[in-house]
Amino acid sequence: MKVLLQVGMRFLFSVFAVLAVWALLVAAFQPPSFMLPGPVEVILTFPEHAGFLFHHAGITASETVIGFVLGVLCGSILAIAIWLFPLAGRVIMPTILVTQALPVFAIAPVLVLWLGFGMSSKIVMAILVIFFTVTSTVYDGLRRLDPGLSDLARLYRVSRFQELIMFRAPAALPAFASGIRVAAVFAPIGAVVGEWAGAKGGLAFIMLQANARGNADMLFAAVILLALMVLAMRYAVEHLTRILVPWQVEV
Repeated sequence: MKVLLQVGMRFLFSVFAVLAVWALLVAAFQPPSFMLPGPVEVILTFPEHAGFLFHHAGITASETVIGFVLGVLCGSILAIAIWLFPLAGRVIMPTILVTQALPVFAIAPVLVLWLGFGMSSKIVMAILVIFFTVTSTVYDGLRRLDPGLSDLARLYRVSRFQELIMFRAPAALPAFASGIRVAAVFAPIGAVVGEWAGAKGGLAFIMLQANARGNADMLFAAVILLALMVLAMRYAVEHLTRILVPWQVEV
């Protein structure tokens, strides 16, 4: 409870600091409202359009969470498979690298064409954005085992699968935790990029509509909701990894 209170206080302080800087910039430069509205105008947008905003935020949040969970599962399973079957890994890893070399904005329209304007294309986009991060970190963690434990496994002549369960997987947990921390930040971005290419709803849908109509208040409100979503994902995963890897020392 004390930790949550400290996190909440730091978060509120950061929010107030950002709002103060924002208000000072608007007061100093007085830009047109369609370019940079004041924080008061944007904040008033929330009670006026709460149902609309939170409905579309819920769509993006659903795409993000599902994409994150599936991306972590698929990335972890693939990393384990590559370690168990090195020959298969030599074929699979170059394919994964090719998918990561392609810009996400080039892939998103293709996914919309194949999977439609619903949630499926956005979930796949979120998976693709975080997939390589999870796969590479987990695979790297599986490869880095204490030499003493590796010698112990060879001494007892355990199978490769037994070595994975008893030695490699526990040793790879800190790397896995680091991977999903990074993935938690990029998963919402993947979902939004998918929505940007074509969607029936979501925060990017609001941004596109608001930008086309010159409604900067709604545009900034959607951006704020997206930022809050990224922060919430990050803090939730940070708490999860502390439970998952309690022995990992943080300095």
